Amino acid sequence: MKALDRRQFFRVMGGGLFVFFSTESPTEAQYRRTPSRPALLSSDFNAFLQIKEDGRVACFTGKVELGQGIITSLAQMLAEELDVSVESVDMVMGDTDLCPYDAGTYGSRTTKYFGPQLREAGAHARAILLGMAAARLDAPPARLTISEGVIQDPKNPGKKVSYADLVRDSRIEKKVEVKAELKSPPAFKVSGKPMGRTDGLAKVTGQAKYAGDIRLPDMLYARILRPPAHGAVLKSVETSAAEKIPGVKIVREGNLVAVLHSLPDQAEKGLALIKAQFNTPPIEVDEKTLFAHLLKVAPGGSVISQEGSLEKGDQSSSRRFEENYFQHYVAHAPMETHTALAHVEGKKATVWASTQTPFGVKDSVARALSLSSEDVRVITPFVGGGFGGKTWNQQAVEAALLAKRAGKPVQVAWTRDEEFFYDAFMPAAVITIRSGLDSRGRIAFWDYRVYFAGDRGAVTFYDLPSHRTSVHGSWWGGSGVHPFNTGAWRAPGTNTNTFARESHMDLMAIAAKADPLVFRLAHLNNPRMRRVLEEAARSFGWADFSKKPGRGKGIACADYLGTYVAAAAEVEVDLKKGGLQVRRLVCAQDMGQVINPEGARMQIEGCLMMGLGYALSEEIRFRGGEILDRNFDTYQIPLFSWMPKIETVLVENQDLTPQGGGEPAITCMGAVLANALYDAVGVRVFELPMTPERIREAMDRATKKLPRSPL
Repeated sequence: MKALDRRQFFRVMGGGLFVFFSTESPTEAQYRRTPSRPALLSSDFNAFLQIKEDGRVACFTGKVELGQGIITSLAQMLAEELDVSVESVDMVMGDTDLCPYDAGTYGSRTTKYFGPQLREAGAHARAILLGMAAARLDAPPARLTISEGVIQDPKNPGKKVSYADLVRDSRIEKKVEVKAELKSPPAFKVSGKPMGRTDGLAKVTGQAKYAGDIRLPDMLYARILRPPAHGAVLKSVETSAAEKIPGVKIVREGNLVAVLHSLPDQAEKGLALIKAQFNTPPIEVDEKTLFAHLLKVAPGGSVISQEGSLEKGDQSSSRRFEENYFQHYVAHAPMETHTALAHVEGKKATVWASTQTPFGVKDSVARALSLSSEDVRVITPFVGGGFGGKTWNQQAVEAALLAKRAGKPVQVAWTRDEEFFYDAFMPAAVITIRSGLDSRGRIAFWDYRVYFAGDRGAVTFYDLPSHRTSVHGSWWGGSGVHPFNTGAWRAPGTNTNTFARESHMDLMAIAAKADPLVFRLAHLNNPRMRRVLEEAARSFGWADFSKKPGRGKGIACADYLGTYVAAAAEVEVDLKKGGLQVRRLVCAQDMGQVINPEGARMQIEGCLMMGLGYALSEEIRFRGGEILDRNFDTYQIPLFSWMPKIETVLVENQDLTPQGGGEPAITCMGAVLANALYDAVGVRVFELPMTPERIREAMDRATKKLPRSPL
């Protein structure tokens, strides 16, 4: 269980060719959250691949498979440079004893930052193997060809040698110290080709293992006493009734009170018998007073972008606009709840965890158990969705503490109720935009203030003569602002910022009596964004759209960490009830080189589906620290009946390295539906989610010509 030293590691891994390479770029380094490094590898490299003696290839990475498909796309990138089949690549992911340090899997950064270095390592290994083969075959390396891991001399077809033959009965260690020559896109045979998920069969047949599927001898199931609200303090606890259940074990570690049993239903029964009293903090904010509260506690703004003179822009404006845009709290709601199994033996611990940050688990468990970090091993099986929510790792610490006290392996699998209660929600936020149009119908100034959604996606990419972006607070944490934790939620910050920016662009376009697409293009010089918008509009049939009562079209675009995306939507509104049905969605995405087009389309479709939720229904109701929505009976995620016809357009851009595709498409959903709603019924909703009640209210206000309610 202890992290292996170099000699032990090679004894475990056997022979073959080992290629070590650095994966940390300055861009990626800024996103690190912990300074820890694994004991396994020295500081001059931090990742590696192995050409095994049987010819198979192992890629070791601290990244994890959350359902986003990197288990396939990374294998494609490596197979491309090594000239082997994808089927011969084994991805070893998220095992902190075997894999190099990684800050975590989030932000659509795996392919963008880890991918290029992995390709270099593969190309370097290929060059090494070519050199070895040249000596073996007595032929110049430049003349040799490689196919499926077999090197051949075309002038002497009988002379060939496999990777397995070259590395058998030996151990070769190489470090990548200079850049290897990578293949160019026209030469790709594996990258850029659609491929089914390599983990697909295991998942659809139930063979895939998640943290909750791991079983150890004598393991116990834990059910934990939870407070009624965030901030509540345990006052007293009575466990005598629970202790009468045969085989039950009650553990108390400070405020952690748990019932352990070899059967999960008996642990649940014991928990129900515990009587506890809590001191609950006073209610200071709820969803009705939320936005006024956020503006009241907001810190002073930090200007992150500014150009021109807002004052001069204001003076030159013939029409001015000022609007507030609002975002409620949204839960991650992954199908797999937070789960961990911990086994502690003496001063060593092993934890199987559903997590996006295995090395974060390693550090947290080590601190909780007062162990050295190298004495904690974290193994990450498949993870059933994360979306930014599986980074806190509370369940792993709980399992480790209970396992140490019980002297047996302990599994903590949160219930759906616990999953909602302890979620680090997408933060509620307010965005205020002041802007103006000149007499020609062009934007004269743009003053953008974002409160608690953060800076990602906040700075405008439109070409405006005078603009300023100010950020008040971030999307992390909760103390003093939110009554519970907030954090990253798929495409953090950009969803909210895109909703505000693109809604406001439509608002001004309509005031200028301009087509929303034409208005955007008139303020865009960026050729990539123009192309994405035009591709989305062309595929949607924007110019030929036939308007009908209650039906409308909308468009929106975004830049998410270098991936450009645009979406167009057709919606139908129930004029009586206010319900919005999305009939059709077209999404165009320029993500640079596309490694797996099939996987990219899956991710776009998944983003659009998930985006329906934050745009139309998902909202956490609360009273202070008490969470009122604890399950799917009151928290509405998208249903199959909501699904529109979806068309994905992958905008080719082979000149740009991969930019990531796991999150960008979701960013436009709030805005594109708000804009389509306006086109359908002539009302705009400034608050997400746009529930039927809010839409109906907006329609009633418009009919009666009533102003919107103040904060």
